[in-house]
Amino acid sequence: LEEARERRGAGADVVVGYVEPHGRPETEALLVGLEPVPPRLVEYRGTRLREFDLDAALARRPALILVDELAHTNAPGSRHAKRWQDVQELLAAGIDVYSTVNVQHLESLNDVVAKITGVQVRETVPDSVLEEADEVELIDLPPDDLIQRLKEGKVYVPGQVEEAVRKFFRKGNLIALRELALRTTAARVDAQMDVYRRDHAIPTPWPVAERILVCVSPSPFARRVVRAARRMAAGLRAEWWVAYVETPAHARLSAEDRDRVAETLRLSEQLGARTVTLTGQSVAEETVVYARERNVSKIVVGKPGGSRWREALSGSVVNELIRKSGDIDVYVITGEREVAEPGRFRPRPHATDWAGYATAVGVVAFCTTLAWLLFPAFEMANLVMVYLLGVVLVAARWGHGPSILASVLSVAAFDVFFVPPYLSFAVSDSQYLVTFAVMLVVAAVISTLTVRIRQQAESARQRERRTTVLHEMSGELARLRGVDELVRAAIRHIGEVFASEVAVFLPDASGRLVTRAGSLLTPEDDPSEHGVRQWAYEHSQPAGLGTETLPGARALYRPLLASRGTIGVLGVRPAAPQAFAAPEQRHLLEAFAAQTALAIERALLAEEAEQAQLRTESERLRDTLLSSVSHDLRTPLATITGAASSLLEAGDHLDRAARRELLQVIREEAERLNRLVHNLLDMTRLESGALQIRKEWHPLEEIVGAALARLGTRLEDRPVTTRLPPDLPLVPLDGVLVEQVLINLLDNALKYTRAGSPLEIAATAGDDQVALEIADRGPGLPPGEETRVFDKFYRGRLTGTERGVGLGLAICRGIIEAHGGGISAANRPGGGLVFRVTLPLAEKPPEIPADDD
Repeated sequence: LEEARERRGAGADVVVGYVEPHGRPETEALLVGLEPVPPRLVEYRGTRLREFDLDAALARRPALILVDELAHTNAPGSRHAKRWQDVQELLAAGIDVYSTVNVQHLESLNDVVAKITGVQVRETVPDSVLEEADEVELIDLPPDDLIQRLKEGKVYVPGQVEEAVRKFFRKGNLIALRELALRTTAARVDAQMDVYRRDHAIPTPWPVAERILVCVSPSPFARRVVRAARRMAAGLRAEWWVAYVETPAHARLSAEDRDRVAETLRLSEQLGARTVTLTGQSVAEETVVYARERNVSKIVVGKPGGSRWREALSGSVVNELIRKSGDIDVYVITGEREVAEPGRFRPRPHATDWAGYATAVGVVAFCTTLAWLLFPAFEMANLVMVYLLGVVLVAARWGHGPSILASVLSVAAFDVFFVPPYLSFAVSDSQYLVTFAVMLVVAAVISTLTVRIRQQAESARQRERRTTVLHEMSGELARLRGVDELVRAAIRHIGEVFASEVAVFLPDASGRLVTRAGSLLTPEDDPSEHGVRQWAYEHSQPAGLGTETLPGARALYRPLLASRGTIGVLGVRPAAPQAFAAPEQRHLLEAFAAQTALAIERALLAEEAEQAQLRTESERLRDTLLSSVSHDLRTPLATITGAASSLLEAGDHLDRAARRELLQVIREEAERLNRLVHNLLDMTRLESGALQIRKEWHPLEEIVGAALARLGTRLEDRPVTTRLPPDLPLVPLDGVLVEQVLINLLDNALKYTRAGSPLEIAATAGDDQVALEIADRGPGLPPGEETRVFDKFYRGRLTGTERGVGLGLAICRGIIEAHGGGISAANRPGGGLVFRVTLPLAEKPPEIPADDD
């Protein structure tokens, strides 16, 4: 209100859409002088409610409007269920809005507030509404001051104060709510700061909040460093990350070192850190780049434990971090090793690749032979190129060690065979010493770079393969429909990527997990394995192999988390027990599980939507049916009841003709009621698919004659002309059902034509079908209604008093189409309507002997 008054004083067009003063005099004083939008009065359960008038606000169209209580639920009958939806429509119309909302009304904090206060807040606002706001201002007040304002009646009317203070606005609750409000606002401000730094290309971090990045290595000290960083982050209440940088040296690590890295990252996740695996040439460079991207204020690294000569040759990560960190603080931490062991830590050596070394010797021997053949005709520099080519080939195929051996042997062979004095390591000309040194250095550098490129290419290939498979799986899941198809596709992709047995378990109606697809090689359902996956489902946490929960299980069970909770469990049994020890493997599995969960949820929602649509259609059909047949059923029942009552009450005083007439009325109306019920039953059978066609060979003239006989007295005043050729073939059809079709068509003609007008029935035969036409001289159909006439509940304009339900022609179409035929309607020249029914002749009719004529 104060801001609105300032804006109005500056000449802005400001109005008050809705403000709830709660009887506070100071609030009402701020409303003086501001133009209000009159509220909309709504009657609800005997109470008159004041609601925000959205239409009036849109018609007024101010520059700025005040709409209080953003989380308010509108009264029934309003355009929108929630007031924040009214605000969104105002924003869409180009009107600025000032609004208010309490922190407990944010949707993401609803459960937290309920745990703190014990009160479930029902009116909530989606977080996206707050995120879309151009400006957020925090109105903060110490809890003691707020309680004092409550007691003074400045928040609620006096009658509500005591209950509010006792139930919700306790001091502890207010402190917690205050912290939630501060954190929510701080998170928004932090996001705005990150956007500003990114938009303005500011590389240096702004240490407005403490953020810690821990750089770990395969060293035994790494777990100690992570624990120390966790204590530091807890003390500073800071976000923290743990990063491991994969350099080309990672490929040369032993299995023990790789396991140690995986265990360190897993420990970091358990302690609450976010873990990340980076790839690059330099540990320090990649760490600093990532730290700047995350606006990190402190980098924590372990104290180097290598020897000084190794540090002098290969460089120190700590020193490089300190030089490149700039404004970021670097903390170097040391401590005891995880397992006491004498001496320095020494990496476990690899098993020697003797085949690679033997190949290196063979390649050098081949290069020497080739150079010896070229020696008389080529310069010495060209012979050196031959040896360098051999070094490159060894490095590309066999790795670093064999390539270094090939480099040394190449220099030695070049000296022995091509530098005088020959077949000796002696050198007559000292300039060849420079050639040997340069040749050795170039060969070593080439071999190192080749090995490094090979390792990087392999890492890139693996990442590309994982990304490609994830992309392919996402695309296939987006195309498929149905839970079973989606589950089978997900199992196939996950099994290929992780070389594992995979299964998906979904809950049944009782909440017990059942196998939807896949197999984990369990011939019968192992109760212990079922208990593990049921625990993962009920607690929404991973369990089983490689986790801290029930690690003795034979498979890893990961819950499938979707927007509405856990919808199932993904079970994976890898061929190697340590397949998911590396964090990147677990993260990749999480990505696959997330994609699978979203796809299954989409399919389940589609099934629910389809079922809801079917229920809606069923309800609509039921309502339409009831509304359509209620009058049609009530009319004959009323007539029958009236005639029967007349016979019972005055039968002795009526003459014979009058009694006969009343009995005739009862009979006709009962037949009419029977037709209505019969049509309803036939329509039900058609809709449910329960109608069965029993085809037999029938002469068409018998079907026509039976239908005319069934109608009996209703055709007494109608001239009926039949044109049925004597050579009509037998037709395969269900006699009872086709007879019902003819009766319905003739009954339709009787209803929609004047008494005494003629009816015509004609049949023709072709090579593959028989056509039957029923024509009248009634009003016909309006243009464009020739197809709609066969829809359920369609009715034309009646010329008589008898009405129908509108199902007869729909039943005709269902029966004829079930025979494989067709039915159509068309207006006749000169007036009237003709229905044409075609029935197929699928095979040659049987011949009838002459004596059977």
